[in-house]
Amino acid sequence: MVPAFREKVIAMNDILTVTLNPALDLSTTADRVVAGPKLRCDPINVDPGGGGINVARVVATLGGRARAFVALAGPNGMRLEEALLQLNIPLVRMKAPGETRESFAVHDRSTGEQFRFVLPGPHWDEAEAAEALQAIASATPRGGIVVLSGSQPPGISVEFTTQLCAGLKDRGAYVIADTSGEALARLARGTDPAPAVLRMDSEEAENLAGRRLATRRESAEFAAELVARGAAGRVILARGADGSVMAGPEGLTQVSAAPVSVVSAVGAGDSFVGAFAYGVACGISAPDALALGAAAASATVTTAGTQLCTRDHIMELLPQCAASFIG
Repeated sequence: MVPAFREKVIAMNDILTVTLNPALDLSTTADRVVAGPKLRCDPINVDPGGGGINVARVVATLGGRARAFVALAGPNGMRLEEALLQLNIPLVRMKAPGETRESFAVHDRSTGEQFRFVLPGPHWDEAEAAEALQAIASATPRGGIVVLSGSQPPGISVEFTTQLCAGLKDRGAYVIADTSGEALARLARGTDPAPAVLRMDSEEAENLAGRRLATRRESAEFAAELVARGAAGRVILARGADGSVMAGPEGLTQVSAAPVSVVSAVGAGDSFVGAFAYGVACGISAPDALALGAAAASATVTTAGTQLCTRDHIMELLPQCAASFIG
């Protein structure tokens, strides 16, 4: 199944991405990354970072429109806000409880390896989390799509996603969650209300399953287990170069990753989620949105540093990522 897209989207559901722990993404290249001597680096690239921000960037790349709900503070927050405005991404701003963090990636030219340093971000208390939930609900239109993506800041409860789903239930919002750690483990046990979509990578899935998921079928069957537990309406498991699988109302679906040369994995998961959300917002089927997500992730891994995919490259790779059912 290969979805067809118009050059311009006439109407699509509203998308709001949520990033409570954004970062200024700094990236550079050095001849070698070794301990001890000073490492002379290339000029630095600076991009707005954080899961939800990257999702909004990819939606915009595809021709859609996503508003980015972002918690910002301090000089780094001002720089990040300016970068988002330059990308023409509409911003819903909330004051964060501390300075916006930075993340740093260095590409080793001699080996092709990449070293990624990620700081934790400011600590949130219960009142600040409650304020965020209320602000997100106020920014969400009825029937809108809300994407919660990226790491949660220190202090945020593992119940935050469930609380968000509860707060948006009366609005009929379609919640896509791409989280990790204890927050993901909590969702995996089953929750009510649950997000419409829960995405995770293969390592996270194997940690939750307590066993190796060596094949697409094994991953898809575990995804189906999570759906049956009430973790989400549909569950997507990313398998890296082996593509992705999805369990949902239509059954078990698989897509392949396009055979490309990997330069950097930074932003690939966010690109997948952004393209998937865009597809859902445009009204295409979930399997076709899965294929669009796979093409976006494949396009992003061919770019350096914190750069993301382009629409032309996504469309070029899309026929190689067609969705099919696992019989």
